[in-house]
Amino acid sequence: MWKPLVSVLAATLALSASLVQAQEAPLRIVVGYAPGGATDRVARIVADKLGTKLGTPVIVENKTGAGGRLSAQAVKAAPANQPTLLLANPAVMLVAPLVFPDAGYDPERDFRPVSHVNSYEFGVAVASAVPVKELPHLMAWLRANPDKANFGVPATGSLPHFFGLMVGDAAKVRAEVVGYRGSAPLLNDLLGGQVPVAFDTFDTLLPQHEAGKIRILAVSSAKRSPLDAKIPTFKEASMDLAATGWNTFFAPMSMPKAQAERLSGLIVEVMKDPDTQRKFEAAKMEPVVATMAQTEAMLKAYRAQWAPVVQRSGFKP
Repeated sequence: MWKPLVSVLAATLALSASLVQAQEAPLRIVVGYAPGGATDRVARIVADKLGTKLGTPVIVENKTGAGGRLSAQAVKAAPANQPTLLLANPAVMLVAPLVFPDAGYDPERDFRPVSHVNSYEFGVAVASAVPVKELPHLMAWLRANPDKANFGVPATGSLPHFFGLMVGDAAKVRAEVVGYRGSAPLLNDLLGGQVPVAFDTFDTLLPQHEAGKIRILAVSSAKRSPLDAKIPTFKEASMDLAATGWNTFFAPMSMPKAQAERLSGLIVEVMKDPDTQRKFEAAKMEPVVATMAQTEAMLKAYRAQWAPVVQRSGFKP
């Protein structure tokens, strides 16, 4: 009589323990870049607050390599019982699948957008020796000096690269793109006058601008950046152009939709927290509060804007 009851009780306890263990499984946030970079900083700010709300550890895992593609491949393959999110930018989730036939993932088929958490803008800067102080003057100078019509970017195939092409198309200026291995060597050559013009993220260019060593002529956001409200937007500088980059959380399709929706709601709460917003602003990053539906709409509009630019460029890695 007691044996069956004991067996049922043992099975029930085992099932309860496995459910608790599943609920307490740590959430992994996978980042395709090294510790200390902008995407990594975003992940760690959010992870700290998200872990408190979940009541379980949130682990940030840096899986570098192949320009971030390895991180997307790893999260795509995550099993359903291992809660995992990818924090990625457009280089991983827009550009790479368009230019690499063997990227190893499809952003729309293999991932579910969870929450857009921050945006960043681009800037165009000139070396101090370039005799221009406004964007229209730069375009006129490039047309008048075709032998000097080239611009540097932190990497070929990066968003600053494609944004530079956008600007060139809008201004009817044909310029040669000079790709570097990161922002540091690009800025060194801009400071030294080896390259006359640079496109990079606004926050990267800003310290040298504030030091008076280079001049940022315009910022790509729709309104002036709070980081330096004296610098005009491209629209204010007579070019009808606006563009931003982003960091967004994605869930693999192996994660149940209800779980992804719950995580999205919790991330929204984290991003509304004044302390989170202060941390983003201290890191010179713009925080964004976006639901799953708003994130999906943003990504759809973003692809419509950028995919034709990437495809038209003919860029091949």
